[in-house]
Amino acid sequence: MSPTTIGRGVSITWYGHSAFKLTDGKVSVVIDPWLSNPLRNTPLEQVGKVDLILVTHGHGDHVGETVPLAKKTGATVLAIHELSVILANQGAAATIGMNKGGMVPFHGLQITMTNAIHSSAVDEGGKLVAAGDPGGFVIRFPNGFIAYHAGDTAVFKDMELIRELYKPDLAMLPIGSHYVMTPREAALACRLLQPRWVIPMHYGTFPVLTGTPEELRQLIKGEGIEVIALKPGETVD
Repeated sequence: MSPTTIGRGVSITWYGHSAFKLTDGKVSVVIDPWLSNPLRNTPLEQVGKVDLILVTHGHGDHVGETVPLAKKTGATVLAIHELSVILANQGAAATIGMNKGGMVPFHGLQITMTNAIHSSAVDEGGKLVAAGDPGGFVIRFPNGFIAYHAGDTAVFKDMELIRELYKPDLAMLPIGSHYVMTPREAALACRLLQPRWVIPMHYGTFPVLTGTPEELRQLIKGEGIEVIALKPGETVD
């Protein structure tokens, strides 16, 4: 598959739903690894090297295969404190708990947790257990490339603060509706964040997730923000 080039030396793979891998060739980060999602069932061995796993919140379609992937690759798992404790109890050997507004350095990366407007719980034997607040992540690579994964969220005015503080080059935004933003709300999020590129996520996985990248593209046409609609398993460099 021929990758599209967005520059800055970071490769980004979308596994479907909200699952991504970002790597600069030295450090590899996987976010919300629901690798068995209906859009593309990716075997763990196909993910390759993973150093860090970021989990935005406790819902099963985001925690996904976090623990088995961490066990297979030796990756460190980073999440909000309460969720990090739950994942450690489930078998993730190396975990880091953090909270919103904090920054964790990791092998040259700077990981900052941001707000998200959603809910968060883990299914433990059929019982929902509170898993701390939901969040998003800003990832600053040593070469200066900055990516923002919003997690599951509504649009919120403080996305302006994310722009002011972190100036993300790339935003990964949910657009599916029902549980997350529609393309209309995501278009406003784009205006608040002002990234150079946007990769839509959390759409098409289930019938209720009806938003499409083309809707988002039309809503921000002419505003200088490029929508990159990846296919599950596709990589953009």
